[in-house]
Amino acid sequence: MVKRFRGKVLIGLALLTALVFVGAAHAAKAPKRSIKKIAGNLYRFQNNFHFAVFLVTSEGIIVTDPINKGAATWLKGELAKRFNKPVKYLIFSHDHQDHISGGEVFADTATVIAHTDAKADIVDEKRPTAVPDVTFSDEMTVELGGQKVELTYVGLGHSDNMIVMNFPAERTLYACDFITVKRVGFKTLSDSYFPDWMDAIKMVEGMDFDTLATCHGKMGVKADAREQRMFYQDLYNAVLKEARAGKSLDEMKASIKLAKYKDWGRYKQFLKLNIEGVYNQIKLHRRATIQAGN
Repeated sequence: MVKRFRGKVLIGLALLTALVFVGAAHAAKAPKRSIKKIAGNLYRFQNNFHFAVFLVTSEGIIVTDPINKGAATWLKGELAKRFNKPVKYLIFSHDHQDHISGGEVFADTATVIAHTDAKADIVDEKRPTAVPDVTFSDEMTVELGGQKVELTYVGLGHSDNMIVMNFPAERTLYACDFITVKRVGFKTLSDSYFPDWMDAIKMVEGMDFDTLATCHGKMGVKADAREQRMFYQDLYNAVLKEARAGKSLDEMKASIKLAKYKDWGRYKQFLKLNIEGVYNQIKLHRRATIQAGN
């Protein structure tokens, strides 16, 4: 009888330990979400490592990238509680799934806006989001409640359908993925175009704003856009020089250091992958000289 009772206690303790472990694991995976004011009526929304912005007006709210369905659902609830206004417009920066998923959460009240090429990719790739209602090719201004956001297509770069969103009253520009603040690029820079990427950032440098709101990492100022462009320019030039010298990708990864960026975010994790990404772009668009006699 004692042994049987002791066995039940041990089983009970094991189950309790398992439940505690599962609960702790669930708590550890809970998404980090927050809303912080940028300036005026413009706010920045965080979901883990992704960020977007939204503008509150007297007639409703303009929301940018919804990130994913869970994030969008949470944000919609917070907007209702804090501002008690409907979302009238939802604007996608580009077609990539990790930023625009969950758009259907706002589709009951919002007009969805994106670049023309973004809509095509959203439909063809079957992105899990709302299909845009309105598209544009170069520029578009959205006005609501006496406030506005200026949308501009920046050309090829990170995707072929990237737009930036300028909030003139708040002196803030929202740029997603192709500009970050003192961070190297993400892994192998997939879905990218070089050297067009630098031209896209140059367009941003010519725009009228002070605060740079990015979709990853910390916010910055206009000067940070130029620094990002210089990083990509230095990276591109270094890889092109080594390619013209006949170096292999492995040799480039060993020799290209770009030491002045060593304190930037993700330098150790992603610089070699950035080199690989640019190398693949150069290899795709460059035909090397064949040595005489070959």
